[in-house]
Amino acid sequence: MPELPEVESLRSLLDRSVAGRTIVGGRIGKKPLRRRVTRDFIADVKGRRIERVARRAKYLLIELSGGLVIVAHLGMSGSITHRDAVAGSFGLDPKHDHAEFALDNGTRLVFNDPRRFGILRLMDRASLSTLKELSALGPEPLGSDFTADYLADKARGRKVAIKNLLMDQRIVAGVGNIYASEILLRAGVRPTRRSARVTRAEIERIAKAVPQVLGEAIEGRGTTFRNYLDSRGEPGRFATKLLVYGREGESCVKCGTPIRRVIVGQRASFYCPKCQR
Repeated sequence: MPELPEVESLRSLLDRSVAGRTIVGGRIGKKPLRRRVTRDFIADVKGRRIERVARRAKYLLIELSGGLVIVAHLGMSGSITHRDAVAGSFGLDPKHDHAEFALDNGTRLVFNDPRRFGILRLMDRASLSTLKELSALGPEPLGSDFTADYLADKARGRKVAIKNLLMDQRIVAGVGNIYASEILLRAGVRPTRRSARVTRAEIERIAKAVPQVLGEAIEGRGTTFRNYLDSRGEPGRFATKLLVYGREGESCVKCGTPIRRVIVGQRASFYCPKCQR
């Protein structure tokens, strides 16, 4: 599933390439996404200028003139590519192109999602904060509200595993499975540890590692294992820099101990039994 670094990389690319363009037409596919896209979606956005592309957690927010916002979530396998007449489909199967927005310069924004777990919604900007998916989100992990003090307060008295705490979108918005594993390796904390038993010093290391890992992943345009492509149809490069995720049985880059795999909260987690306590 695309996580914060993938969505932020996509946001940055799209903001540079489509901000200022006007939507002149488009189409919505017949097959529903996680939620069925409204029938009048294209009619409502036609003629509106894209003012900017923003992000909240793993949600892409395409802000339009007239106070409307396209809210997009890539789900498990989605991508939004910016195509011209020559670029074709970037190798994506056209039968999974579920939404297309034609722009005034002849290019297209195309939402492709093989598993159809993604979301496309049209909202008034003024009521965006009331959207169920956004209203309960915790602070952005790259923002000033996410601190060691904040994380320590949320961990206090909690029996939940520290990895699940980091992935709880109500606690911190945007951290997913891949990057939670990487963050905890850097902090030297096992993913299975109860949050309440993580020491203050460890909490501080985790809080420090969160923006470091996410920032490096954003610079690498995210991680691609299967489907994710950025708006130019290119995969993320950060997979080659993962130190622990997906490396079961391989040697830890720090100490040489074989990496182990464990299920935490129904998700595969990877850790070094020597470096992480």
